[in-house]
Parts: sequence; C-alpha cells; structure tokens
Amino acid sequence: MSEIKVLKERPQPEKKIGRHIITVKVQHNFGVLARITGLFAGRGYNIESLTVGRTHEPNIARITIVVDGDERVIEQIIKQLRKLIETLRVRDITEIPHIERELALIKIHTENDRTRDEIMRLVSIFRAKVVDVSTDTYTVEITGDEDKIEAFISLIKPFGIREMARTGTLAMVRESAASKMSLGERFD
Repeated sequence: MSEIKVLKERPQPEKKIGRHIITVKVQHNFGVLARITGLFAGRGYNIESLTVGRTHEPNIARITIVVDGDERVIEQIIKQLRKLIETLRVRDITEIPHIERELALIKIHTENDRTRDEIMRLVSIFRAKVVDVSTDTYTVEITGDEDKIEAFISLIKPFGIREMARTGTLAMVRESAASKMSLGERFD
C-alpha cells in the first residue's frame, strides 16, 4: 500500500476586515463619479455609502466613501483612486480622529395623541426635529452618527415607518487632530 502525504497549508494571517472612510477631493468634471464607482465595481468592491458634494473651492467636489475591506483591499482602492486624472487628494481617515454625520428624513405613522406624544418625546431625546406634519404622519429630520440614527429608527419602528430617505456618511478630520500630526500635512 502506498503512502500518501498530505501537505498542510501554511496558516494564513487572519485578515481584519473593517469599515473604512475614504475622502476624495476631485475636479468636478463630467463623468468623474461614474469613473470612481466603475473602479469599485470593476474590482468587486462594494461601496457601503457614497456622498458627493461641492466644496468652497470652485469646480472641486468632495467624495466620502465608506467601504468594508482589509488593509490590502483598502490600499489597492486608494492606489486606484490616485491614478484617476481628476483626483486631487485621497485619504483613509478611519484611524484619524474625525467627525461623522448622516442625515435621515423619516415619515412616521401617527395613530393618535398618545402616539404623537411618544414620538415627540423621542424626537426631543434624540435632538431631532419634526419638519412636516399631516393628520396621520410626522416627518422627522435627524442628524448624527450611524449608531444614533440606527437607535432612533429601532425605537420608532413599532409606530410604523411610512417612508425613509437617508444620506450617506459625511466625514471630516478634526482640526485638533490635523494640527497634532507631526508631518505637517493638512487634512480636508
């Protein structure tokens, strides 16, 4: 009977997959957003959140991308983003102290006075605001980090959510963190 040797695979280091926030400053040209999203789709990376808006500088847009991946994947994404002609600056700000915010508009069913009072109590606790009222709904605007918005949604869900619109994450490095950086590099 012949002996069969079984080769054991070398243990691979565990890949730590985490949520990363990447900010990108670009020339606000036609098709730049399509090229950026195509870059992610072409490599099989899923964008969790994408927020785009103008900056205080003419013809410059700021893109905030939230993506899950290990360090190698994030490094590749950043390298690919830097290769785009319109890209002015790319940064992974995940590990740098920063401010994150989202906005949600939520239309909540208001069945009776007791329901309306309870919703108003939650609106007050979460520092949200009612921006529209009808005979059977309140539309609430809430801003905050993802955890705050998720907590609010879970508490109002039993009342009945009629409709919801939510932005992606916006993020900016805290100025106190930027001034402490020893390299003297400014963050956007």
